[in-house]
Amino acid sequence: MVLRKLLNTLYITAPEAYLGRDRENVIVRIDDEIRFRIPIHNLESIVTLGYVGASPDLMYLCAERGVSLAFLSPSGRLKAKMATPTKGNVLLRRKQYRMADDMGETLALARNFVFGKLHNCRAVLRRYLRDYAGSEASEVVEKATKEMSFQLERVLAAESIDELRGIEGEGTRTYYQVFDHLILEAKDVFFFSRRTRRPPLDPVNALLSFLYSLLANDCSAALETVGLDPQVGFLHSIRPGRNSLALDLMEELRPYLVDRLSLSMINTRQISTKDFELKETGAVLLNDEGRKKVIQAWQSRKQELIVHPYLQERVEIGLVAYAQALLLARYIRGDLDAYPPFFWK
Repeated sequence: MVLRKLLNTLYITAPEAYLGRDRENVIVRIDDEIRFRIPIHNLESIVTLGYVGASPDLMYLCAERGVSLAFLSPSGRLKAKMATPTKGNVLLRRKQYRMADDMGETLALARNFVFGKLHNCRAVLRRYLRDYAGSEASEVVEKATKEMSFQLERVLAAESIDELRGIEGEGTRTYYQVFDHLILEAKDVFFFSRRTRRPPLDPVNALLSFLYSLLANDCSAALETVGLDPQVGFLHSIRPGRNSLALDLMEELRPYLVDRLSLSMINTRQISTKDFELKETGAVLLNDEGRKKVIQAWQSRKQELIVHPYLQERVEIGLVAYAQALLLARYIRGDLDAYPPFFWK
């Protein structure tokens, strides 16, 4: 199977940066001074975390060269995205819309998304048990893995989308209830009691939320690339302005791509309390330096090679979302009997 080559994503973290164009180059200005320049042909997408914006001339260049341009808030929440006109096969999207209206098809796909997610959450816990056998938390983490094994069996037997979502919620709670035990360093700063999102209320949630936003952006781009509509999902209900299918796809990838990276950065002290800021509202966000560290780690992680569990080919981790989007498109098109989730072993 031929996969699309993964090109660079340019992340702009300085909130005062303004993007412009100089012939075939993207330029970044700060205080009217050019700080960075890169040829457009080196890029697949641009993600900016600020409010200053980009010139219409650059937007035209991005559209002309097929480069997506996403605007995120400093906390990593997608505010707007400019993409080129849809190139996907209209018949593929038509089939996707029909499947989304079919409860049986919706349940089958949603079941695989949830199964992949809970399987990979359990794998994160099992990795802890393997690396820290005999630790004080081993017993409670082992109990959680057994509960998740039971929940995985229930996923396969779920007879409705509401039942499936309930099981997914139970499995997520089981996982997050022991997540704090996986944090081994700087426990006075990095602790986890519950998932808080809008806004994140502690450094761990701030780190998770920021990385989840980056992953969601990658999943949306991957789905667009293979010709699917990222807004029409199966597990997540359709809402105006929400990329429901991208949220579906990222569920199985969260534990492997985001949770493990977050734990690694904390436990190896790559990130510290100096990389966060507390807002008057009580929100905890990564500051500019913190975002730079996380994006650098995220990009480095995406360059690592793994053997894809279904394709049995060596691919960059950054290509996993594209591989899964391609497999999903092939299933919807009818080339595969079922959608194979990404299973981390």
